Amino acid sequence: MLKKMSSVPYIVWMLLFVIVPLGIVVYFAFTTQDGGFTFDNIVQISKYTPVFVKSINLAVIATIVCFILAYPLSYLLSRASANYQRTMLMLVMIPMWMNFLLRTYGWMTLLENEGLINKVLEFFHLGPFQMINTPGAVVLGMVYNYLPFMILPLYSIMAKIDQSVIEAAQDLGCNSIMVIIKVLFPLSLPGIITGITMVFVPSVSTFIISRMLGGGQNMMIGDLIEQQFVGSAYNPYMGSALSLILMVIMLVVMGIMSSFDDDEMEGIVI
Repeated sequence: MLKKMSSVPYIVWMLLFVIVPLGIVVYFAFTTQDGGFTFDNIVQISKYTPVFVKSINLAVIATIVCFILAYPLSYLLSRASANYQRTMLMLVMIPMWMNFLLRTYGWMTLLENEGLINKVLEFFHLGPFQMINTPGAVVLGMVYNYLPFMILPLYSIMAKIDQSVIEAAQDLGCNSIMVIIKVLFPLSLPGIITGITMVFVPSVSTFIISRMLGGGQNMMIGDLIEQQFVGSAYNPYMGSALSLILMVIMLVVMGIMSSFDDDEMEGIVI
């Protein structure tokens, strides 16, 4: 009885802040302004296919870049001394203590045409370059803001890999590349799956980064959804339909990653 009672706050929380909001989104997604049932909102989403494609492409690129940067860093960090690990983890976490909006404003200052980076390049007669309001700037903002979400799960799983396992693989004739492919990658797969999910999901739905660093010229799904709920274009029905499709995309991606994780981890023992 006590166990059942202890779960009541969680159930109430889920009902009020997860189930009910999702129900409202689903209701508006299939409703007309007159309150009638319709599929038109879902059908009309097809005209926004380029926005969905661009959002997914940029999110995939940002996720790949985060993985490339985070994997070797996480491994080196997991093999460092305890004091060095604590210091480096602190440095990884410090940017996350600052407001997300302020961090993005900082990159606007650096990337703008008269910003610090272009001034340095001009000093060496290499610029200026158009860096702000480009897809590259949006990807850079994603990588900067979400890189810790790739580093932390990778570091956590790699720190649990016994060094003797790597040494055994080397004694059996594996070179560095084979150690990564045959030992490190399979054993760190749970961290890889978690990191990819934690980076891709917020990247594909972001709107602050794309608005501030993309200058409105690189619209993503998050920007499109926001437009439906503000200003003269207020249309909660289309906004809800877009949100519903975005949730479905996220759930599909998370489901694929989860099933891939389960299949690959069968029979692996650390």
